[in-house]
Amino acid sequence: MSTFLAYTAPAAGHAFPLVPGLLALRERGHDVHLYTAPDLVAPIRRAGIDAEPIDPRVAAIRPGDHAERRAVDRLRRGYRDLLRRGRLDGPDLDRAVAETRPDAVLVDALAYGAAIRAERGGLPWALTLPSLLPLPAPGIPPYGLGLRPARGPLGAARDRLGWRLVERLYATAMLPQLNELRAANGLAPIATPLSLFDAPDRVLALTGDPLEYPRPALPGNVRMVGAQPWDPPALEPVPAWLAEPGPPWVLVTCSTDYQGDERLAAAAIEALRDEPVRVLVTLADAAGARDLPEAANARVERFVAHGPVLERSAAVVCHGGMGIVQKAMAAGVPIVAVPFGRDQPEVARRVERCGAGRIVPARRLTPARLRAAVRTARRDPEGVAAASRRLRAAGGPERFADACLELVDAGERVSSGEGGIRTLGRG
Repeated sequence: MSTFLAYTAPAAGHAFPLVPGLLALRERGHDVHLYTAPDLVAPIRRAGIDAEPIDPRVAAIRPGDHAERRAVDRLRRGYRDLLRRGRLDGPDLDRAVAETRPDAVLVDALAYGAAIRAERGGLPWALTLPSLLPLPAPGIPPYGLGLRPARGPLGAARDRLGWRLVERLYATAMLPQLNELRAANGLAPIATPLSLFDAPDRVLALTGDPLEYPRPALPGNVRMVGAQPWDPPALEPVPAWLAEPGPPWVLVTCSTDYQGDERLAAAAIEALRDEPVRVLVTLADAAGARDLPEAANARVERFVAHGPVLERSAAVVCHGGMGIVQKAMAAGVPIVAVPFGRDQPEVARRVERCGAGRIVPARRLTPARLRAAVRTARRDPEGVAAASRRLRAAGGPERFADACLELVDAGERVSSGEGGIRTLGRG
């Protein structure tokens, strides 16, 4: 049996999707350890995973991208803060390796310093990506812009130019600091952010159909393991107010990794106050950021486990984060996505494209537009049902576990001399 160490960025949306796959590994008899944000350790331990806190100094660095007005400044600010973490999470991964002595390491895609240490360290390792795969391919629109797929010569030209632009924007935002961090760890600089996906022995993309567009082929080290929705075990039974008879609920949720999206909560309460629904707003770290309007059918909480709410929901209104999108889609609940930044414009476009919901751009957010979008999304139950069936068929915990075991199997072949030079990353 083997030992696996997973190290994540300090965000629920990066830790929770690993839990189903790690539990599948444990059920096969392997040892698993998860290092993550201190406030997530207790619920993950209750699920049966050996969880430990990362260095609290890493968790204390919060991305401040929401404070910037222009998209390009938000991108630069976000990576500046993530790479400040990188100076700390690299040594912190070394600590975790020393404590657990793993056979393979799983490193979150936003833990840049930890990924550098894993690349340098010699153990088989995988990059875990709880989002869409940001790699170019024919027919795939440039990542992050939320563009519709385009066909024909003009569409191909748009995509070529768009990918060059996106690659340049990300290179400008992150490469100077990233290459400084690589040099400090004895690694050569990289010329493009896309090279980050070449170094790992495996890239585990925790998504797939229908959110991923079809690709002619995947790089040899990439595994699409499918959506991995997970909620922490509840400390208490389903709240009595949630189980009371009445109209269906609409779940309105802000990002668990604060990004200044509390105006979505305010707009949703205004939009749905006279609709035949009950509204549950979960604010996470946006709690207290602004005063919200009151409505007789609205309830505001900092956090409620999404699973029991989705069972009773007629729609979800959200920022377009991968966690809530994949949970809602798996449950067959229509989505209205209001993307504020990060990967959300891209995720929102995929939601609309696969028939699971509608988009309201944040710059055009009004109660009237949001109300109309919720009504429209609710009128297409077959669209979201079809998307849900595809999502659930596209992978899951067992596929995640299989991909992790590939790491150990290939590593054992290399260490025993089979195959000569270590070429794990392309097999």
